[in-house]
Amino acid sequence: MELQIKNTNDAAPGQITVADEVFARPFNEPLVHQVVVAYLAGARAGTRAQKSRAQVSGGGSKPWRQKGTGRARAGSTRGPIWRGGGVTFAARPQDHSQKVNRKMYRAAMRAIFSELLRQDRLQVVDKLTFPEIKTKQMIALLKTLDLTNQRRVLLVSEEVDLNLYLSARNLGQVALSDVSGLDPVSLVGADTVLITVGAMQRVGEWLG
Repeated sequence: MELQIKNTNDAAPGQITVADEVFARPFNEPLVHQVVVAYLAGARAGTRAQKSRAQVSGGGSKPWRQKGTGRARAGSTRGPIWRGGGVTFAARPQDHSQKVNRKMYRAAMRAIFSELLRQDRLQVVDKLTFPEIKTKQMIALLKTLDLTNQRRVLLVSEEVDLNLYLSARNLGQVALSDVSGLDPVSLVGADTVLITVGAMQRVGEWLG
């Protein structure tokens, strides 16, 4: 498959050859959904905790005698219906992570990249390097590629460049990642994925 390369320096566009088994796969929605849910579940801390009536301090003595007071019988002041008592179904720390095999994960990533290409949401550029830290240069780049109206733009390079990162940091609609940091949630949530030629080749080697 031949893809057009958009040059950032107004030069003539070139072409890059990518493998059909990586970038021309059918979209497997159940698999992609499973991988996305598993990725989001793995990001959950799961550290919430509450105390049950057995863990709340105090309440060792019976507040009043069993009979003769006219009040409901009570054995402790730390029951769930008491102020300061324990929680009936107390939350416990838990692990929300889900297991996803490497083969499934790579198949889902191939399906995502293929669908981005079919929807014209994946654009290949020659390079993403800035000689200095300038947010204006990032805005100019987005304007050159007609991406200023995009809600979410994901920039993917071979390695995270410090000047590129600092130039895009103040733009809320721009996110930056290298190939090793790519994840299915960022790819699915991006309106446009802007990827360099070198990063495209590394993705092909990774998923090939």
